[in-house]
Amino acid sequence: MLAKLCSFSLYGIDAKTVDVEVDISPASLPKTTLVGLAEAATKESVYRIERALVNSGYSRPIDRIVINLSPADLPKDAASLDLPIAVGILAASDQLAQDNFARYGLVGELALDGSLRPAKGTLSMALQAREMNLKGILVPLANAAEAAVVEGVDVIPVETLSEAVGFLTGRLEIEPSPFSWERAVRAHGNYDIDYADVKGQEFAKRAVTIAAGGFHHLLLLGPPGSGKTLLSSRLPTIMPDLSQEESLETTRVHSALGRLPAGQSLILKRPFREPHHTISEAGLVGGGSVPQPGEISMAHNGVLFLDELPEFNRKTLEVLRQPLEEQRVTISRAIGSTTFPANFMMVAAMNPSPAGYGPDSARGVNPQAMQKYLSKISGPLLDRIDIHIEVPAVPFRDLANKQEGTNSATMREKVMQAREIQKKRFADEPRVRLNGRMSTRQIRKFCALDEQAEGLLKAAMEEMDLSARAHDRILRVARTIADLEASNDITVMHISEAINYRSLDRKYWT
Repeated sequence: MLAKLCSFSLYGIDAKTVDVEVDISPASLPKTTLVGLAEAATKESVYRIERALVNSGYSRPIDRIVINLSPADLPKDAASLDLPIAVGILAASDQLAQDNFARYGLVGELALDGSLRPAKGTLSMALQAREMNLKGILVPLANAAEAAVVEGVDVIPVETLSEAVGFLTGRLEIEPSPFSWERAVRAHGNYDIDYADVKGQEFAKRAVTIAAGGFHHLLLLGPPGSGKTLLSSRLPTIMPDLSQEESLETTRVHSALGRLPAGQSLILKRPFREPHHTISEAGLVGGGSVPQPGEISMAHNGVLFLDELPEFNRKTLEVLRQPLEEQRVTISRAIGSTTFPANFMMVAAMNPSPAGYGPDSARGVNPQAMQKYLSKISGPLLDRIDIHIEVPAVPFRDLANKQEGTNSATMREKVMQAREIQKKRFADEPRVRLNGRMSTRQIRKFCALDEQAEGLLKAAMEEMDLSARAHDRILRVARTIADLEASNDITVMHISEAINYRSLDRKYWT
């Protein structure tokens, strides 16, 4: 007999439909053949499935079994096809009726005892099941909460092969997994850190507020212990909550990599990714023979924090240049190409020299060593960072001060005000929703300057030898500063402050 079922395989972060066909025919010796561009993990499933069937109380056919995974040109490199193959063998050997096969998709890795283990990317698979107008999808119990986020498709949690068979035959009723957005937000959407923890650094907090207000990239330069990491790690606390669309986008990336936190079905807080400086190019932007997302995609809709920036391999940093401009990254391989989302805010922190201190420090710094250290950061990469600020050491009087500084709630209120203005401004604009992502055409449209402000910008461009890219970034930052003050016009004061945030690279790198 021939049995046909629907399953899914991940390619990047997208789930592709896989038709699992199982044909059993008489033969003198039992033999199982698996075709359809199956990789190692899928090929090995034959042995797992054989023992899972026997240990679950079913008969293993002693005939010739041919298993076809279609489409044949799509690589299948996951154990999540175990469950549909096992059910297909039961149906093709007349141990199971096929009545419900057209209505449900099946996903899950089998253990030798017939229990189901979690699979990666079940959120994307549930989305694809809805796209195909399936009634539901059977997933391992551990993945049910994640897949249940998708509306319009029944997510059936099963713990064993026997439970899946019982449900498909109608002998066992299993209620679809429920999901409540409000309950999930209450459980996982709160922060336990605050900018009130950061002593002093009010100037830096102002710059951080501007960066969050317009989603601008940020560079923090200062001596060790000045609070650069504290300032960066609290950025998500002042950014708007993830919308449902943003949460699904972000969760798909984490789900495809199997990186969802235990007991959590959705990413509900802005991601804050902090890769170590030894990371490879593929680890940062994505890669592999079958493309996998990297850290910049894990930081989608959130913050990518690069601490000790000069310690990163320069070649690794240079691959960031295209994603910073396009908010996505495309990985091409012989078998095809895939595009991952990468709309993140990059925050970089660094010391002014190998010793950790700048030229103004009383400790003394070797100028040649400092220039060699700073030269590890290329000009084109610096040009793509909107705001550069110096974070000085915190004086004792600020550390000893019992009064709290500006807290996250106050900063977030200003950010939300600026974001609301931008939401109205870009309501009719495709793709762009924030000042930090404005195109050149939109800059001309929304960042008009009066004569005095234009004169100041012209003088700064000539004196500081700024590039055309830096010119546009100054205007984007000035637009955000004006939005924070609820000003329709960009004044000379707004331009002056925005220029100030571009002067640091000229001080240290010139």
